[in-house]
Amino acid sequence: MAMGRWGAAVVAAMAVAGLGGCDLQRISELQVGTSTEADVRSRFGEPERVWDEPGGARTFEYNRQPAGAVNYMITIGPDGRMSALRQVLTPAEFAQITPGMTVDEVRRRLGKPMKTMSFALKGETEWDWRWNDGGTRPMIFTAVFGGDGRVLRTASVEEIPQGGR
Repeated sequence: MAMGRWGAAVVAAMAVAGLGGCDLQRISELQVGTSTEADVRSRFGEPERVWDEPGGARTFEYNRQPAGAVNYMITIGPDGRMSALRQVLTPAEFAQITPGMTVDEVRRRLGKPMKTMSFALKGETEWDWRWNDGGTRPMIFTAVFGGDGRVLRTASVEEIPQGGR
């Protein structure tokens, strides 16, 4: 049976909601200061990337893009226990992305983007992340990088569904 555009959108939304529900269950099973690296890996799997922190801590990047609207950074302290779990696709984090930051600095704060696009004639590359404004509006945060790999500007806009409104 053929599925129309809206039917496919409903199925995709249910899949994203299911992913979010799984994450909420996984998060509820972890405790800051108590859960170990093994606990985190058993709930979330292998991280997309591991970032070394000062003092021997490490931060695990768990990407939920392109279908999801969150990215998690989970910090494991030098004692092997979880010291922080943050959802980083938020207005407060976006406000920290400022002109002059490098691609690595942005990736470190927000995780892997949903999509990257290069515009050779302009000498610019755009990275997009899907996020939710806390209501029902799906949003896109964009960081625009110049040819030197540094942020030129950023913006957040409402995501327009495929095929328009």
